[in-house]
Formats: sequence, C-alpha cells, structure tokens
Amino acid sequence: MSGMHYSAASYSHVGMVRKINEDACLELTWDGLWAVADGMGGHAAGDYVSSLAVDSLRQLPIAEGLDDFAEAVRDTLGRVNRAVREETVRRGVAMMGSTVVVLAARGDQAMGLWAGDSRLYRLRGGRIERLSHDHSYVQELQDSGLLNEAEARVHPRGNIVTRAIGVQDRLELQAVSVQVQPGDTYLLCSDGLNKTAEDHEIADVLGHADPYQVVRSLVHLGLTRGAPDNITAVVVKAN
Repeated sequence: MSGMHYSAASYSHVGMVRKINEDACLELTWDGLWAVADGMGGHAAGDYVSSLAVDSLRQLPIAEGLDDFAEAVRDTLGRVNRAVREETVRRGVAMMGSTVVVLAARGDQAMGLWAGDSRLYRLRGGRIERLSHDHSYVQELQDSGLLNEAEARVHPRGNIVTRAIGVQDRLELQAVSVQVQPGDTYLLCSDGLNKTAEDHEIADVLGHADPYQVVRSLVHLGLTRGAPDNITAVVVKAN
C-alpha cells in the first residue's frame, strides 16, 4: 500500500474464568484489514458467530479504493448477520451474536466500523483517543450523565450491548473516517481488555515500538487483574 507502511500483531486469551474463548480476531496487514469480534450467547454459540464474522472478512476480495473496501465490509457483515439470525432460529436458542470492530486502510486513509462495545483506539503523540463509541446500555447511561467511566466499568449490566451481529434483522454499523499519520498506533480490542485496564494504562503500553510485545503486554495486564472475560487485542502501527 503506497504512502504508508503498516505493521501489526494480534493476541487473544481465554482469560482466567471462562472455559471457551468466544473472541476472534483478524490480522491481514498486507491487505490493510484488521478486526476483533467478541461472541455472545454461550454454549458454543458466541464463538461460532465471532469466527463466522472473522472468517467471512478474511475471504473479502481486495478493493482498491477505501470506500469500496468499506462497503464490501458492510455487505459481508450484513450477510453474516442474516446467516446468524437464521442459525439462531434453526438451533432454537434465544440469542446468538457478536460485537465487531474493523479497521480498513488504504495508504494514509482508514475507516473504522463497529457494532457493540469492542473498541478502536488511537495513540498519537503520546495521547490516547477512543475513536469508537460503545453501543451499550452503560454507554447510554454515561451519555446521559448518570454514570462515569469508572462506574460503567463495574456496572452489573455492563455486558448488555444495543448493537451487534445477530441482535437485529438489519446490522447497523457505525463508522469513523481516519487520516493516518506516521507514528500513529491503533488498537482494536474486546471489552475484556478495557474493562480491566484504564485508558491511560493502555496508552503506556501502546507507546512501545514492537506490536507483538504490545499485544502480549496488554493481555498480560488484563490477566494480572483477574481477566474475568476473554481478552483480545490487535495493534496496528503506521510509519
């Protein structure tokens, strides 16, 4: 990809409590595509949905333009959503779903797309910024001024998302356009990370140069806090 070079790494861990890792991630750096999906539903349903989302994105034909590429991501995840809705009925279960966050890049232009509470962060000049906005019950409470960040992290209904693959008949992805600068670091993560580590702690780790060491350190940070959920991190560095 002309104009910008990307390096990336990914790491996923089941955590200290769960028996099944319902997270899945995608690291296609040469194609300029990265993703994290956090499955919901338990009983092998969550990992089915997150894996289906990631595997479907992996098979995307590579489009030259970013807008076309992002549209292909939307179409693919829309098809996954419909397939999951049908599979939910076939299995006779109440719910199968997965959050998803995607970063697609072409040169120095990128787009983040997401549904749910898996997040996209950017570290630029030592300052961390959350580029995504959670689709969740506790985020709505925060937006209304009824909760702060610390309270939201430990809220008993913190696992309720308002958008995700499989939740509604039509998947609604939110998007953000990004002008990439050399030196930027991007993090895609499941909520198992940001619910155990604060943003400033994540920023300290993201500042290191080696993406592989960064993702290992981020997951280790979550594990030292007990890691009640699966933890997945994908780190992308631009230069």
